[in-house]
Amino acid sequence: MAFVTTFSTSLRSGEGSSICGSRPLSRPSQRKMVRIFMAQEEQLKRAEDRMKKTVETVKSNFNTVRTGRANASMLDRVVVPYYEVDTPLNQLASISIPSSTTIQIDPYDKSVLGDIERSLMEADLGMNPNSDGSVIRLIVPPLTQERRKEFVKSVKAIAEHGRVAVRNIRRDAIDKYKKAEKDGDMSKDESKTNQDLAQKLTDKYVKTIDGLASEKEKDILKV
Repeated sequence: MAFVTTFSTSLRSGEGSSICGSRPLSRPSQRKMVRIFMAQEEQLKRAEDRMKKTVETVKSNFNTVRTGRANASMLDRVVVPYYEVDTPLNQLASISIPSSTTIQIDPYDKSVLGDIERSLMEADLGMNPNSDGSVIRLIVPPLTQERRKEFVKSVKAIAEHGRVAVRNIRRDAIDKYKKAEKDGDMSKDESKTNQDLAQKLTDKYVKTIDGLASEKEKDILKV
């Protein structure tokens, strides 16, 4: 925002009220230019915010992919019918990790124990729930090499979905800059500069996704 603030201040003080030696801009024109510059910067900020949210979604989806160790996030996608409403398991029970191979689920309402057990089986987690009437335990089995490869494929698919989402955000931003240039609200050079900035953001967040995917794959393949 520093550039916009400086630009706006110079206009108010009378400096920079002409461009390249042309006629001084009228006050309404100056205010319009300030609004345009601010809109350009806000557009870039919105694009980056959306890219950050995409990365967070990718992280969350990675957490649902099994590794060889117990992790409460493995159950993030499990939902349970509770009073006819599909409710995330982590809202209905305390989930703990008593050992590196055990996940323990302690329902707040014991009457929903059977529903939780059925939902765990339907989730196809590769783990059979074991209930003692009070808590449910899941034993994380060691991963076979074949299973590890399948999970790596899942990670690659999640990562690619994230990359596509980030690139779509870039495309939306660039389309808006091109439209502003076409409408005369932005010069060709300004449009090119903003498009380059959008591309740099894209490269940054795609690289972040690549790094997260690489770490997750190593974790899955670790024996």
